Amino acid sequence: MQYYECYSASYTSARGKFLAAAEESKGALRSFVHPDKTTPDGQPLAIDVARFGDPKAARQALFVSGTHGQEGFSGSAVQIGWMRAGGPSRLPKDLGVVLVHGLNPYGFAHFTRTTENNVDLNRNFIDRSAGAAPANPRYETLHEDLKIRDWTDEENARVDRAMAAFTEAHGRDALFDTLARGQYRHPDGLIFGGSDREWSNATLETIIQEMLSDAEKVAFIDWHTGIGDYGKPFFLCFNDAGGQLFARACDWWGKENVDGVRPHGMERPNYTGLVFQGVQRFLGNRQMCGAVIEFGTRGLGMRRVLRLDQWLRRQSDLEPDARATLQADMMDAFCPFDGQWRKDTLESGLKLTDQAIEGLAAW
Repeated sequence: MQYYECYSASYTSARGKFLAAAEESKGALRSFVHPDKTTPDGQPLAIDVARFGDPKAARQALFVSGTHGQEGFSGSAVQIGWMRAGGPSRLPKDLGVVLVHGLNPYGFAHFTRTTENNVDLNRNFIDRSAGAAPANPRYETLHEDLKIRDWTDEENARVDRAMAAFTEAHGRDALFDTLARGQYRHPDGLIFGGSDREWSNATLETIIQEMLSDAEKVAFIDWHTGIGDYGKPFFLCFNDAGGQLFARACDWWGKENVDGVRPHGMERPNYTGLVFQGVQRFLGNRQMCGAVIEFGTRGLGMRRVLRLDQWLRRQSDLEPDARATLQADMMDAFCPFDGQWRKDTLESGLKLTDQAIEGLAAW
């Protein structure tokens, strides 16, 4: 199996490969079609779900791709590769696997990180019944300085100076936390978690209610890209550090990979509204063990790319060739075109998937 048989150049192609692989592997398919949005050429957008193994088993794996739109190409490749490599045929009898493909299909299809409402889906899963959305007061001091007016070296240098001044005053860890934890007041800002639940958020809850209703123990992976060494996996486990579920994740993937890791060499931000946290809440008192698994790309250089993504969302009359050129750079940051990167991440993803399933079977 070659990496290019699993990676795709478009959402429509990735979706087609996923559905074909699921059918060939005799999976049970269900598609949740977006009620309002389509691909750029008018094709349907959908969250596609493939189920394998015993749907009533107490042990279930839930593997998600495409939470952050363009990052979906890598997670999709791993899901497709696992099916094409015969993963479903090797499952123990008392275990099930649920693959959720393209959780943010709009971002996947339109080459943007965010949803149709410019919401960072991986900050949208806050518990809105708990009252006001989490505050990020330090972001308020940076918001206007972070907004790019024109995509020029001068404008990017201005933003870099503002971040450098913040770092001088508060430190690198504080800047990382401020930029990454999520904010809920500025729809035109970075890492906006939304003023309401996104369609993808509600749809994932439906998937869990309908397909994990008998699950007592759940293994979870949410595939992402960006953080970590180039082409290498980086683990963000949000089970309680020091608890039994965190220890189990360490057993699955290696304590040295899971425990005490520092994204970009800094303290982990106080992330809010993660898919991980939403799935925990949807499952109630049932146990879930897992991680967000990133494949490294440009490190802290991704900050500039996030600004580019937001700037492009605001440009309605940008010259088409300029847009295509900038989108290509952005795509290479989220899912490098480098064949070695794609080969390495596919191989790693298949190994990590099998380790999670093996760990779940022994749980």
